[in-house]
Amino acid sequence: MAKYSTGSGGGDGSGDACELCGREDASLSRANVAGAELQVCSDCTPHDDGRGGGRGGGGSGGRSGTRDDEEPSRRKRAARNVAKAMDASTGDSRRWEEEGTDYEDDRLPYLVDGYGDVATEARQDAGQTVEALANTVEADVEDVHAVEEGRAARADVGGSVVRAIEAELDVTLVDE
Repeated sequence: MAKYSTGSGGGDGSGDACELCGREDASLSRANVAGAELQVCSDCTPHDDGRGGGRGGGGSGGRSGTRDDEEPSRRKRAARNVAKAMDASTGDSRRWEEEGTDYEDDRLPYLVDGYGDVATEARQDAGQTVEALANTVEADVEDVHAVEEGRAARADVGGSVVRAIEAELDVTLVDE
């Protein structure tokens, strides 16, 4: 991981560590890397943004021909790496664009405080088991358990399940 300058490096470069890679080096040179002025070792000088643009970078004239020859391949490799990273991070959204999402279809409404205890008490007062209530409201037993345990949002219980339980037990679970 890159180490960034704190501005206290002194500037003479003798006996310090490279501020980009951290390597101990007695002969550091000043380089402009992504807008930051850093003391860098000879291995990191190709990262100097100002070396070819006339901004006073740390490159020497004798080695610039070699760097220019190497530059296109380094830039191509960097571009390929960035493209790979972008592809991996963005994923494929075509499915969502074509099919849409079901976020709005069965959205969980705002629930009253203690809705789990209210649902559990009402079910017990009605003399029903969790399985019987789930069967009546046509929901999974796990969804009814999630509502009674107060974790409907974390369990991705649909709003229709909560409203069905609310109607079946004649209680208020939704805060409208």
